[in-house]
Amino acid sequence: MQRGCGVLKVGQKAPSFELPDAGMEMVSLAKLKGTKVVLFFYSRDSMPQCAQEAIDFSDREEEFFSHGAIVMGVSQDDIMCHADFCEAHGLNARLLSDVEGDVCRRYDVLQVKDMGSYKRTCVDRVTYVIDRHGVVRYVVPAINSRGHAAEVLKLVKEID
Repeated sequence: MQRGCGVLKVGQKAPSFELPDAGMEMVSLAKLKGTKVVLFFYSRDSMPQCAQEAIDFSDREEEFFSHGAIVMGVSQDDIMCHADFCEAHGLNARLLSDVEGDVCRRYDVLQVKDMGSYKRTCVDRVTYVIDRHGVVRYVVPAINSRGHAAEVLKLVKEID
């Protein structure tokens, strides 16, 4: 597996972005300054582990909000796929579309897997917790879908 060019580290300023959500609204990280941001990256809406993770974050959205955080998921699915996925699962969490993978590259979550006769680019399941000043405070790999949202919520509670 080959990772992106630079690893995003705790303490660095979170890379800025502007992406459309499932409702075709543009979301800008810069406009969220003063708010904690939980940014979870995942491969595809249709993958079971990714779906479970998105559902868990959506189910806990009010808890995150009560601690001053907004939750957003990012994948390379298009906005129509996100809209269908949200409707099918009753999700509240904002899902952002990064079809070209520019934001995924900035957050170093793209990896190239060698599949023998061809290579495939995939999105790592990683969650970034960004503080009110736009600084990355935690980088949490989503090793297990179950319990990941609860783990991230604990970390959100630890920062001002």
